[in-house]
Amino acid sequence: MTMFNCDYLEGAHESILKKMMDSNMEQTVGYGEDPHCKAAAGIIRDMVGDERAYVQFLVGGTQTNMTILSYLLRPHEGVISADTGHIAVHESGAIEAQGHKVITLKNHDGKLRADEIKAYVKAYWADDTFEHMVKPKAVYISYATETGTLYSKDELKAISKVCRKYDMYLFLDGARLGYGLMSPASDMDIKDIYELTDVFYIGGTKQGALFGEAVVFNSRVDHKDFRYYIKQKGGMLAKGRLLGIQFEALLEKDETGRQLYFELATHADMLAMRLKQGISELGFELYCDSPTNQQFFIFPNKLLKKLSKRYTFSVQAPVGEDKTAVRICTSWATEGEAVEKLIADIEKAAKKLYNGKA
Repeated sequence: MTMFNCDYLEGAHESILKKMMDSNMEQTVGYGEDPHCKAAAGIIRDMVGDERAYVQFLVGGTQTNMTILSYLLRPHEGVISADTGHIAVHESGAIEAQGHKVITLKNHDGKLRADEIKAYVKAYWADDTFEHMVKPKAVYISYATETGTLYSKDELKAISKVCRKYDMYLFLDGARLGYGLMSPASDMDIKDIYELTDVFYIGGTKQGALFGEAVVFNSRVDHKDFRYYIKQKGGMLAKGRLLGIQFEALLEKDETGRQLYFELATHADMLAMRLKQGISELGFELYCDSPTNQQFFIFPNKLLKKLSKRYTFSVQAPVGEDKTAVRICTSWATEGEAVEKLIADIEKAAKKLYNGKA
C-alpha cells in the first residue's frame, strides 16, 4: 500500500536522525535554552535579515497556532480566517477553546481578500454596538493554503496594509512554508514573509523533521512574555534541544550554500507538478488548481474503489452522486517511482473501466 494522504507519513530525513545520534550524549540545558536552539535561531535571523527577530520552537502546528493566537489576543478579541482555514476547520476548536472567536470570511481559492477583510473591519467599527461584539484583532492566513494555493506578494502586501491600518496582527501559518516558497508559482522569499507579517512559522513536521515548528516574531512585535505562554500551553519541552537540532540540520547551508529544507520542498513540488501533468493528461478534472505539493482531483467512485487496493488518498468532498474529490500529497520523502506508478495505475484502471480516458 502506498499512501498519498498527507505529507507527514514518514519519520524524518536521515540527516536529522544522524545529527540527533551524533549529539545524543551531549549534556545541555533544557527548555530551548541550549546551544542547538540558539544556533538554529541565529540561522533563521540571518535568513529573514533581522538580528532582532525573536525565534522560539514548538512541537506541532495546532499547538503553535493556539499558543501564538492566545498570546496575541485579549479575551474579547478574535481572529479573522478564511472559512477553509486550518484553525477554522481542522483543529477541533483549539482557538475557541482558548476563548477566542474564529471569524470566518468566504475563501477564494483558499485565500482571503484584502478588500473583504477591510469591509468586515470597517463595518465592525462603524457599528454603534461594537463594544458588544468580538473585536477583530488578528488575521490568520497560511502559505500554502489548505487547498494548496499561494498568496502573491501583492495580495500579501494588501492584506498587510489593511492589518496595519486597523491595528491588527497578521499571522501566517507556515506549516507548509517551504512547499509554498519553492513552488514555481511563488513570487516571494522568506524575507518578504517576515517583512509583511507580524508572526509566522517555519514548518518542520510536514517538511522532513520528526516534529517541530520554528516561530518567528517580527522585531516590531512585543514578545517578552511569549515563553510563559509556551509553558502554559504545554509546549515547552524539557529536552528542547531536540527541536533546535532538527532545524539546524534543515537550515544549515552546505558547502554550495544550499539548505536541506528548501531542497526537500523543491523535490516534493516537482513531483506534485508531475502528478498534476500526468493525471490531467488522462482527462481527470482538477478540484482546485494548486501549484504546490497538494494536488486535488475529481475521480469516479468506481475508479477510487479500484485504486484503494494499492493507494490511499485524503477525501475532500463528494462531487455529485458518483464522483469524489481527493487530495494527493507528495512530500520530502516521496519517490519519483511511486508517482510514475500511480499515474500508470490510474491510466490502467481507467482503461479497464471506461475503455480509455476519463
